[in-house]
Amino acid sequence: MGTWQVLTHGPLVRGDEDLGAAMRRTAPSRALAEVLADAGNMEVALPLLAVAMALSLLRSRGRTWPPVLCCAVAVGLMAPLVAGVKAWTDRTGPLGGGGFYPSGHAATAAVALGGALLLLSPALPRAARAPAWTLIAALVVGNGLGLVWRGYHWPLDVVAGWCLSVLLLYVAAATARRARKRTTAHR
Repeated sequence: MGTWQVLTHGPLVRGDEDLGAAMRRTAPSRALAEVLADAGNMEVALPLLAVAMALSLLRSRGRTWPPVLCCAVAVGLMAPLVAGVKAWTDRTGPLGGGGFYPSGHAATAAVALGGALLLLSPALPRAARAPAWTLIAALVVGNGLGLVWRGYHWPLDVVAGWCLSVLLLYVAAATARRARKRTTAHR
């Protein structure tokens, strides 16, 4: 059985679909679930990241361009990576149709909100950083729950989107750190 078949017909699929159905049965109000799901819309998440990029550049008088650029590249790579995996797996979603794995909305929320905090956390007092990361994690998890509660995705679609976003944010942060060290060494 090929990798894509495991994702679309393997032993986890039935459990994933059962979990998704159970989550939808116990969902909170439709309005709350929709607001949470909408946090992964590009029209919501990307402007938040853009504001964080602008604030980071303004605060540093342009010296934080490597992390800003790395976050922009991470967001730019996210859509084609998600689209490629969706085309490769063509997993059926809760509402029918194909191309639901991984969740682009879950990846968008995680990359945009995580990237925003990566850019803004150096300006936060040290004591505020852990609570800020906790808030971002809660928003990202809330977005994923909203996507499942509304029936837009199965739980593993959301988890796959998060995994992709962690990879993109890790590479962006590591690349920015290396670029910052090189820039500092050349001064």
